[in-house]
Order: sequence, then structure tokens, then C-alpha cells
Amino acid sequence: MNATPSVEDDLFPARVELGEAFQVSAQIFVEGRAKVGATAVLRNPRGKVMMQVPMKCVNPGLDHWQVNLKAGIHSDLRPWDPDFPSIHRQLGIWTVSIEGWEDSYASWLHDAGIKIGVNDDVENTLQEGGALLSRWALIDSKGLSAKDRRILAQAAQHVLDVNADVSERFAAATDADIARLHRQCPLRDHLSVSRERRILVQRPASSFAAWYQFFTRSEGATVDPRTHEIVSGTFLTSISGLERAKAEGFDIVYLPPIFPIGTTNRKGRNNSLVAGPNDPGSPFGIGSSEGGHDTVNPELGTIEDFKTFVSKAHELGLEIALDFALQCSPDHPWVRSHPEWFRHRPDGSIAFAENPPKKYQDIYPIDFDEDMPGIEQEVERILRLWIDAGVTIFRIDNPHTKPVRFWQDVIANITRKNPEILFLAEAFTRPGMMRALSYVGFTQSHCYFPWRNSKEDLQDYLQETNGDAGYYQHNTFWPTTPDILTDYIRDNGIAGHAIRAVIAATGSPSWGIYNGYELIENRQRPGFEEQLDNEKYEIAIRDWSRAERFGIGELLTRLNQIRRVHPALMSYHDLRVLESSDPSVLAFARHIDGSLTSDGTGDTVIVVVNLDGHNAHSSSIVSDPTTFGIEPGHEFTVHDELTGREFTWNGNDFVSLAPWADVAHILTVRRPG
Repeated sequence: MNATPSVEDDLFPARVELGEAFQVSAQIFVEGRAKVGATAVLRNPRGKVMMQVPMKCVNPGLDHWQVNLKAGIHSDLRPWDPDFPSIHRQLGIWTVSIEGWEDSYASWLHDAGIKIGVNDDVENTLQEGGALLSRWALIDSKGLSAKDRRILAQAAQHVLDVNADVSERFAAATDADIARLHRQCPLRDHLSVSRERRILVQRPASSFAAWYQFFTRSEGATVDPRTHEIVSGTFLTSISGLERAKAEGFDIVYLPPIFPIGTTNRKGRNNSLVAGPNDPGSPFGIGSSEGGHDTVNPELGTIEDFKTFVSKAHELGLEIALDFALQCSPDHPWVRSHPEWFRHRPDGSIAFAENPPKKYQDIYPIDFDEDMPGIEQEVERILRLWIDAGVTIFRIDNPHTKPVRFWQDVIANITRKNPEILFLAEAFTRPGMMRALSYVGFTQSHCYFPWRNSKEDLQDYLQETNGDAGYYQHNTFWPTTPDILTDYIRDNGIAGHAIRAVIAATGSPSWGIYNGYELIENRQRPGFEEQLDNEKYEIAIRDWSRAERFGIGELLTRLNQIRRVHPALMSYHDLRVLESSDPSVLAFARHIDGSLTSDGTGDTVIVVVNLDGHNAHSSSIVSDPTTFGIEPGHEFTVHDELTGREFTWNGNDFVSLAPWADVAHILTVRRPG
């Protein structure tokens, strides 16, 4: 009963990345005093058994059993790699079934140990044990070799030998070989099998990813020395941004819209209503006489230039994610060709977008009531055009303002032919809507991480986003975006940027950075939690030579290096908040068992962060080393991945962190021996 993961009567499958560790659990019990055993069976899309693993009872009082599984092996291959078809074959719907059974051997062993210890009904007890071993040797199981069957049969003979000493007979039924076979291929009586639960296994980067965002027009932009006007960056000058993202260890480069920008009601600097003659406008005001969503902004180059840009990204091992904002400027071709796709006001004019008190006079939102099938068909055509140009991920702007069914149809139709395509939802809205978008196909989601800054909020949020909810909604942690610059980032300077980067990179398998973070761009527009001189409304010229003085770029690089070598940081399902005494010190651990790693060694990472960007804090840290595979009472070594220092811990430990020295420890547990 109560098998997990499960939501909405199992209407939607749980989702994991290929090779991502995940947990299944159930309430499993049997009548009377009999001992219970349980096994989880994981099958690939072709029905082949890939794992058959004993489950563990973690709460005997509630009969709660659980086990960690892994669907396939983690890979960094991308869709354009020649070997990607080997990944493609492993994707799709896997299934998990739970098998509960009476553990007759464990039941006999429990009672026999007591009876023989007090010399009560010994012969009948041993005869029962011998018969059980004989039956065990004959079971139909691929797990039992001919040698194993001989071991069981010989043990049965010894147990049934009435001329042998009682202690020797009992020892024959309980030696190391029998114990091994009980673990590996037990006698399973009265087998009861659950119905299969679906697990959607998706490609690399569907859960574990590092995003890097920049505006194409700002990357490589210059000032004309003759006119002193800003010259826009292009796809070709933006290759420098690709190289920076690669050097810092990111996997995905995300571009805001690259389409033509309208001129009617074009916004000026800092979202002003009147644009100056040289203001480039917001790239989210999509569409002009030069084209719409299927056209590149000529100021950025040509479609061939874009393909060259994508090709260079692929050479560097980077994916290109393209922003798809389903909205139009008043100059978009759709306004003339499909006026029924927009909502008209009583005076006959088309209504611009607004979210009172915010108004977006340069944007017409789409109205789906008149012709949703037609809009779906056109959107699918456009997405396929960009897929053909090399885009593998779409970041969808404000998907929650469109019908959920629309996205369900579009994503299903796109991924039916191109299952490698991923979708990120930029949906800062109610939890139900965010979850619904995940159900219908959004692979990842922006979330409220930027506003979770206190210790209590972070503890709750880390457990929420890395718990069972993580099977359905893959939250991506971004410290800032072009739309978000929190008071915390504003007020805590370089240390604050470092603190939020550490938490984002280790608190979620998927995280992202908006460029300029390396330069501590943290000036707020008065009255708004967003950047002053927002890049959405102007071209930014940056002096990247200044980045080295802050050290944040170096930290981002190190964080991505740490993430890649620690499988414990690759899953949404292995986080445990640790007790810390100081209200400004956050601590949590991630652990993956050795049975799920490529080298058979368990991996544990403990993260301790001082949340105060101005003052030093000290704290005790309480952990349970047995959950990391450390024997009770043993000390163990932790290695700080940020500084290289090592400390000896025992589960009740002490840390001291100062923002002018170390804002955090990222500690790898080194096991004794």
C-alpha cells in the first residue's frame, strides 16, 4: 500500500534523468508473526529487468519499506553527438513493480534461534529448517547457480542429520554462504506483486544541468569611436560568450529572444514608455516588418550566422536554449494575418499586455479562444524551424498565462518526433499551475529560490524541491535573472553573490547564472527588485577584465567542477537538512549509496553556508554518520572541495565561517580505510 512516487492517481509518471538515483517506497506487511521481505524490480521500456533490489524496512512500526534505484548510467552525451543514439534507446517509460513476500527462512531462523537456545522442540525445529533449505534449493530462480543449489542441498542434509550435534546442524543452516544467498536470492513464499508504476526516463541535462544566460546584442557590443553610439553585438561576436560559459563549466547557453523587435510603443531605458532614437527596444516585443518568431533580428546577423553560432556551441559541448515568448509587438505579421489570435477591446483596438500595475504597451498577448488549433500548428512549425537550426532547449516565457492544454498538445507533438527537446517553464505563479505545467511536459522550471534567503525558508525549500515533488517538477535555482535582483543580492555584495551561488549549485541538480553576476552587478532600479539600467531595454557593454578582482567567476568554475565529479549532487532525491545551532548557518548533506555509483563507492557531500554576507558565524553541526555508510562511533575525514583543507568529524562537529575568508564549506566525506 501507499507506494511512492505517485500523484494524481498515477495519471502522470514520475520523471528522472538517465542515471539519476531515485527512491521508491511502500507499506508492506503480512498477517501474523511471519517475517516480510520485499524487492523492487526496475524494467526498461522493452520490459527487460535492469535492477532487482531488496528493499529495506526503515520504520518497522509503520511497515515502511524503501530502496534507491537508478535507471541506466549517467551520461554527458548531447543530441548532436555521434553516440547519442545509444542514449536515445534508453529513454522513455520505464516501470517499477514492488514484490512483497513472506520470508520463511527469516521467520524460521528467528524462532529456531530461540527454541534451540532453550532446548525447546529442537528436533522438529531442525526438521522444518532442513525441509525449508531443500525446497529453497529447488526454486525456479535465475539467481541461483548450480553451485548455490548444491550449497543449499548440502546444508539441508547437515540440518536433517539426526546423528550430528545440534549446534553443528544449526550452524549449517546459518553459515556465511546461506546468509549470502538469503541476501541475494531468498526463498520468497506467497509472493504478492504490485501493479507497475511508470517512470519517465529523460535524456542527459533534463535534471542535471548548469545554465548560463547572456543577451546576444550585448556580447561583443562596442562604442563607435566616431559617433559614440553603441554598436550591437551579433551572433558572431557572441562566440566570446560561449567561450566564457565553457570556461566556467556551464552546459547550456540560454539566449533571450533573437527575433525582430517592434517599433510601435517600443520601450526605452529602464522600461520607460518613450524610446529614444537609438534605444534597441525589449527583445520581448517580438515582431516587425522584418518578420516574427521565425526570423532573426537582422541587427544580430543572418540565420546562417545563427547556425554558425550554434555549430560553435556544439563544438564546445554547449547546448543552445532559445527563449520562446508567445506574444507579439503591434508590428508582428500575425497582427495583420491573424487578427483573431488577439483580444480586442470594445473600441476595436487590440488589448496590450498588463499585470496591474505593470503595463506592457509594446506587447500584444495571444488570445486562444478563437483558434487554438491554428495557433498550435503555427507554434509547432516555428519550434521545428529552430530545432532544425540546432536549438535543443526552449525556455518558455510566462507559460502560465496560456492554456495548460495548449502546452500539453505542443510539447507532445514536438517530442513525439524529437524526444530530445527539453522545455523550461518561466512560471512564477501559484504552486498548482507550476506543477500542472510540469505534468504536461515542461522538463524544468524557474522557481522562487531567489526569495528564499533565511535559514528557515531555505531549509523548508530545499526539502520541498528535493523531495517527492522533485519527481514531477525539476526546479532550477537561479540567484538572479534579468527580471530578478533581490534585496539580499543588493545588500550582501561579493559575499552574497558567493553564498547564493554555492546554495544554488549544490541545492539543486539544475542551476543557472545570468551573466554580469561575475561583475557583481547588483544595483537595483528604485522601487523594483530588478536591475537598474536593465539589459532588457538597452545594450550592456561590459569590461570583463574586471571579473578577476571579484573571484566570482573562479568560484562558478569550481562549483561546476565539483558538481561534475560528485554523483551525490546529480539527483533531486538525496538531500537531508542537518541540525545547525547558529541561525545564520545552513547545513545539508547529499548522499548516494555505492550500489548506485559507477565505481561502487558511496558519495557524500556536506554543504555548510554562512548566510550572513557581513559577519562571521560559528555553529555546531549535527549529522548521523551511519546515513553516510560510516560505522557508529567512528571518526571520519571531510575534505573541503573549495579550499583543499581536511577536518576530522564524528557527527557532532563545529564550523566557523567568515564572509571575508570562506562563506561556505563543500565537504566530501572520506570513509575510513
